[in-house]
Amino acid sequence: MTQPIEDYALIGDLMTSALVGRDGSIDWLCLPRFDSAACFAKLLGEEENGHWRIAPLDAAIGEPCTRRAYVDGSLILESYWETETGTVKVTDFMPQREIAPDVIRIVEGISGTVRMRSTLRLRFDYGHVVPWVRRSDGDRVAIAGPDSAWFRSEPPVRTWGEANSTCSQFPVTAGRRVAFVLTWHPSHRPRPEPCDPFDALDQSLADWREWTAQCRYEGPYQEAVTRSLITLKALTYAPTGGIAAAATTSLPEELGGVRNWDYRYCWLRDSTLTLGSLLSTGFLDEARAWREWLLRA
Repeated sequence: MTQPIEDYALIGDLMTSALVGRDGSIDWLCLPRFDSAACFAKLLGEEENGHWRIAPLDAAIGEPCTRRAYVDGSLILESYWETETGTVKVTDFMPQREIAPDVIRIVEGISGTVRMRSTLRLRFDYGHVVPWVRRSDGDRVAIAGPDSAWFRSEPPVRTWGEANSTCSQFPVTAGRRVAFVLTWHPSHRPRPEPCDPFDALDQSLADWREWTAQCRYEGPYQEAVTRSLITLKALTYAPTGGIAAAATTSLPEELGGVRNWDYRYCWLRDSTLTLGSLLSTGFLDEARAWREWLLRA
């Protein structure tokens, strides 16, 4: 069951982005760029179109987490599940990449013991292609034509194939952290150097807070303004300075209607409104980069 679009949270690395539902499922992810084909496309279809859910083992399909919020000054999402046996936190983020895009999910026990489940269904080309998955170097690698993705968990957890998916069940006790890393790269290239998920978390938090520290806004609703600016920044494609209108595609303005747009383009009107917000709050570099993009385009 697909959730309302307003129930999704955004994470990204300034080259692409993912949408995370309240139930702990990533239902939309295009790799390696905003305008690439999706490998998780449940947003537009069903579970078989690709998704990745991490939630307590006993949580029903579609059952939302207890609460969630972004870490202050960042695009790092924290979701809390309070169960009868304990409380667990799932941290989702995409570090600003150097070479390959990573989706990192860290499960941390807060109290008691909670049995968790991870279900990964990779479906390339908007859910049309089921990849070939095999073991390699202790991890899983999924290959489908030009696309490949490495799936790594630290510490290792028991995994098995189920309905053409990769699943794992594991207990989390208070103070324990389990990390999952999904890394995309072209299938004809060697595997990228694996990142340390915990170092990446610290660096990602530092990167975002360094950026938000430039904000010159001093007025009411400071927290809401900062959150809006982070969201706008997340839609910027760093290599060129272009700004995507939104992270979504093919969502009609009304069911059955013909106004069915792909918003993963740099629409001049939308970008101008975004730049107005960034400029008025002190973010000049983004305006310069967008202007250079416009002149090239």
